[in-house]
Amino acid sequence: MKILQRLVPHPILTVLLTVVWLLLVNHFSLNSLVFGLFLGVVIPFITQPYWPDRPNLRNPWMILQYIVIVLYDIVVANIVVARLILFKRNKNLSPAWVCIPLELRTPEAITVLAATITLTPGTVSADLSDQGHSLLVHCLDAPDPGAVRDEIKDRYERRLMEIFE
Repeated sequence: MKILQRLVPHPILTVLLTVVWLLLVNHFSLNSLVFGLFLGVVIPFITQPYWPDRPNLRNPWMILQYIVIVLYDIVVANIVVARLILFKRNKNLSPAWVCIPLELRTPEAITVLAATITLTPGTVSADLSDQGHSLLVHCLDAPDPGAVRDEIKDRYERRLMEIFE
């Protein structure tokens, strides 16, 4: 097991690089798969010294659930934002800055949360406090900023805590 761990120091990155290579080639063949696996093993092996504090994923299967939830939220938010732009006047919008207190402490988890918020149309992560205890988010239309804060904490932060911490 130690030998396999030394040869494949980042198994998730290995799989991800292999899949990305197959998507870039846009043609599945045994050669593409073998070369993708080669890249997936060599790149993490070479970059291993630059990953001294590799994040420890407690519950990797929650990652798939998180991805599905985020993709669903992105689709729904696209529809909501399109309806806001097409049918709601600017003076009727309620843009707001929302400060979200964070229970997350690992930089990777905070980065994933901020990226998730920014990927979801209608919201943008704008700033992280010096100590990393709160995240400033701008919302295109938030009549109730407290509800937005609670939804982000419940929908994303809670799941990220199960994955990372």
